Amino acid sequence: MTLVKAGVVVLDCAEPERLSVFYKEFLEGEQTDASANLVEIRGAGGIRLAFRRDVNATLPSWPRPENSLQAHLVFLVEHMDEAERRVVGLGGRPIETKDPAGPYEERRYADPAGHPFTLRLVPITAPKQG
Repeated sequence: MTLVKAGVVVLDCAEPERLSVFYKEFLEGEQTDASANLVEIRGAGGIRLAFRRDVNATLPSWPRPENSLQAHLVFLVEHMDEAERRVVGLGGRPIETKDPAGPYEERRYADPAGHPFTLRLVPITAPKQG
């Protein structure tokens, strides 16, 4: 029997209602719970995120070295340009313009509250024939 059934990543921010809309639209999801200080969503792919009110939250400065990268999200996408258009259209902004080293195509952004996240391209592979 599995003890832990699911997990939720919680992001601190000044306006959880507003930030939840950004991720709900980006992930094509739905709001699953809300209180005065916490909003939770579930994306269409099953990812669960929550947003907790903290008017004194200090965001990391990543990719600048002044603060450590406390945490960031990575979203796997099949269509990088389409995902980027959606992120920017919803109020996200690019935070790094140079190509990162590594085996994956990645682009980095900040959500409207300043939390960093990465879009990583997952190549579409055709099913095996025969």
